[in-house]
Amino acid sequence: MNLQAAAKATYLYGLPLTEIATLRGRMLDNGILAGRFFPQKGLATPADRFVTTPNNDTIYANAFVDLRQGPATLTIPALGDRYASLYLMDMFSNSIAVLGTRTTGQQGGTFTLVGPTDAAASGVVRSPTPWVWAMARVLVNGPDDVPAALQVLHRFDCTGTPAKPVAAPGADRKGAWQAWMSALNGLLLENPAPPTDQRILQDVSPLGLGSAAFDSNSFSAGDASEIAAGIEDARKAVLQAGFGGSKVGQWLFPAPNMGTFGQDYITRARIAVAGLAALPTAEAMYITAYSPDGSPAFKGDGLWRLHFTKNALPPVDAFWSLTMYELEPNGALFLAQNNINRYSIGDRTPGISRDSDGGLTIWISRSDPSNDQSTNWLPAPAKGPFVIIMRTYMPRADLVMQRYIPPAVEKT
Repeated sequence: MNLQAAAKATYLYGLPLTEIATLRGRMLDNGILAGRFFPQKGLATPADRFVTTPNNDTIYANAFVDLRQGPATLTIPALGDRYASLYLMDMFSNSIAVLGTRTTGQQGGTFTLVGPTDAAASGVVRSPTPWVWAMARVLVNGPDDVPAALQVLHRFDCTGTPAKPVAAPGADRKGAWQAWMSALNGLLLENPAPPTDQRILQDVSPLGLGSAAFDSNSFSAGDASEIAAGIEDARKAVLQAGFGGSKVGQWLFPAPNMGTFGQDYITRARIAVAGLAALPTAEAMYITAYSPDGSPAFKGDGLWRLHFTKNALPPVDAFWSLTMYELEPNGALFLAQNNINRYSIGDRTPGISRDSDGGLTIWISRSDPSNDQSTNWLPAPAKGPFVIIMRTYMPRADLVMQRYIPPAVEKT
């Protein structure tokens, strides 16, 4: 493998590491101790740009857990009848486990989390990397439910980790490749790759990564030019397909290996940019609507509608929603400001009304469509392209197997 190809493969392989480490650095730099959950104060708004494609259905709490000095204890509170989950990811963004409603039940519980080399009894949750990103999600049933949901969120707990660990830094994926590659090298030393990544590490070995002596500034001018070209190739490849997966009807279904990527490094890299920390498909499915012109980006003014016939709503065991995002020039997706502060609409939206025949119609436009359509209105950004994503939590088999396909979003 020449240096250009090796650099491209390295970028695709290592991007999740540097993206997650960047988030970790922000939290630690702000005085948030490792192993302590940092909860949201409420539902996400357009001002929240910590992670692309934010969720407006649940509130979050994040923790970075350091297992280098020994196990950690995770506590999930009793959930009542509320959906919640605790998603555990390694530093490569692979799923370790999802604890909560679907897997461990509503009663909560205490769980032991151990690192890759710790001796431990059966029944523990083992991470393949010494650092773990833990993300708690708690469902909010409308704006008035936020205080009660926060009470649940604040009872998620983690103990047993060092107070002030030293952590390898992340890097700007769009910055100088030398800084990015130096950061990746440090992260690989901190979080050794699993044996199943041995082949790709051998393929990119001409770059010399994985050594304490690695120096990204030691390459000749010619070699550096090849590496820069490979990095640029990878950056273009990452932005091509968003969540990956396949088009079914007028929707882009997510990659079926979401969170369990194996050696599918390009999908993993794309998710790191388009939806870092997206849950595995058994827990949730994120389905992107296609506009009438065949693109996931809706453009222009006018009125769109999404119409579900009677008894044909998304088949889920938890909840579903439709979230509106403004599309940034760099491909990131964030909530769009609007004058009614509605960023998503779904099965828990207060005041949403059924059609006379029992169906459900959602109206999408930049301005209030007025009349009877206002109650079911999902506001689009005042200007610029936008993307519509359907979230389905605890999807049933018909949805997972793509036997259920949502109706198209149509221009009226």
